[in-house]
Amino acid sequence: MSAVAVLRLPLGVDLSGFVKLLQRMQVPHRVSEEAGEQVLWVPDEISEDVRSLYERFPAGDPDQQLELPDLGGTSRRPGFVAQLTRSPVTALVLLLSLIVSAVTLLGENLETLRWLTFLEFRVVGDYIQFTPLADSLAAGQWWRLVTPMLIHFGFLHIAMNGMWYWELGRRIEARQGGINLLGLTLLFSLVSNFSQYFFSGPTLFGGLSGVLYGLLGHCWIYQLLAPNPAYRLPRGVLVMMLVWLLLCLSGLVSLIGFGEIANAAHVGGLLVGCFTGLLGGLFARRKMAL
Repeated sequence: MSAVAVLRLPLGVDLSGFVKLLQRMQVPHRVSEEAGEQVLWVPDEISEDVRSLYERFPAGDPDQQLELPDLGGTSRRPGFVAQLTRSPVTALVLLLSLIVSAVTLLGENLETLRWLTFLEFRVVGDYIQFTPLADSLAAGQWWRLVTPMLIHFGFLHIAMNGMWYWELGRRIEARQGGINLLGLTLLFSLVSNFSQYFFSGPTLFGGLSGVLYGLLGHCWIYQLLAPNPAYRLPRGVLVMMLVWLLLCLSGLVSLIGFGEIANAAHVGGLLVGCFTGLLGGLFARRKMAL
């Protein structure tokens, strides 16, 4: 196979990270020095793919956590077990959500559900009487501030939220670590729950969707400030979720039979997620400039 010069870079550019990435992917290549430049040579048939890969990952993948395209024909997508191992916090949050969905019978078991809702309640005849939040917190029930994220009402609710948390959570865990993902998840849950309570008053609400909009906003703004492959979301995904948010805010989604939507939780989650993405992106950008 013939080799072509796919990159010509100044000698001062550090190409070692990208070379390690090519080695990991088992892509045939060699680097030479010509006329004061370093030249990367690869087989002609994959030259455009390698050039595109460099545009996306110029520093390589030092943590070896990203799922990368197969250029050499030998790398394979990690299996499900391997992905779980790489994303333990993401998997833990989803597992807890599934367990809570099972023990609460997807919101039907009110006796169990009342221990996890934002406001404690009791059923009196056909009515629900809520306990003031201050009383619950005074009794030490601080978990109520975040546990509504684990509650889901219906199979479609848990399925859609679980799918998006798996997609967004793994990105943040791969880029910023499991501790940061857990902290962001709890923060987004706290803010979205308080937002929903502030605007809707004493009601039953739950689900990961407020957290999801927080994760979306975090990845979105972080990527604008400090571009990173892990946070590069397909444009259609971002547009779809923002359009869905606007449709929910318009009342159309509830009107066609999707039930009550926790719009305040979605907006609150998105705003705080954009804020954390701003802070994280500025910090990462500053580190890259040093």
